[in-house]
Amino acid sequence: MSGAIGQHRWQRFSVQQRLARFTAYLSAVAAVVWAARSVEIIPEFLADAPAQTADLFRRMWPFDWSYYGREVHAALIETIHIATLGTLLAIAFAVPIALLAARNITPSKTLNLIATFVLVATRSINTLLWALLFVAIFGPGALAGMLAIGFHSIGFVGKLLAEALEETPRAPIDALRATGAPPASILSKGYWPAVEPSFWGIALLRWDINIRESAVLGLVGGGGIGMALDTAQNNLYWDQVGLVLAVIFAVVIVTEIITSTIRERLI
Repeated sequence: MSGAIGQHRWQRFSVQQRLARFTAYLSAVAAVVWAARSVEIIPEFLADAPAQTADLFRRMWPFDWSYYGREVHAALIETIHIATLGTLLAIAFAVPIALLAARNITPSKTLNLIATFVLVATRSINTLLWALLFVAIFGPGALAGMLAIGFHSIGFVGKLLAEALEETPRAPIDALRATGAPPASILSKGYWPAVEPSFWGIALLRWDINIRESAVLGLVGGGGIGMALDTAQNNLYWDQVGLVLAVIFAVVIVTEIITSTIRERLI
């Protein structure tokens, strides 16, 4: 508020706040300029990009539909299997880790920290990096892709499930403990009914995400439809590339519809 004789004028921000906002804006602009210079954007390539993009799409159409039966269909089924098995693997590991990470279930701070570290570590490493690691260990194929999906998903599923467990109402839990119920009964009768909707929602969401992520694992040898895409792209068969991209897009849309329908009925 700044004053004049007999008058008062209200300002939304103080001088210190306006200075802080100006500093934040200036820092953001400086960061953008620095990033743009560091990536070495070539103006000539940028100006030619629309023409190159249009030419690429012209090469993709019409699709080579015969490629679907030869390579794409089997790779698509393998992609769905990779995503499904990877999600199940993640759930199997994430549930016990989430129980250790939930402070209202596991009172030991040491176990909480260890479980939290595992959840952070697994989700911090990108799926493609997990795939590169497992391809180096087990060789290229669906096994490496499934393990990459599973290990990356542990952190996501475990973190959300641990948060849901910690938000469970205390009254039913205290009532069960007052009656002398064993820990297994407290988990099944007290915690599970409260977190069941969240659990199924998390599992469906992660499966939906894994379908999309498993579609590109083939680019690094992780199996699935990405390998068909990589083969077509390396051979410069753009009509086959267009077909694979269209199939991936269609699968993503269908998966979204399926998961949304199941979520509405279960939750």
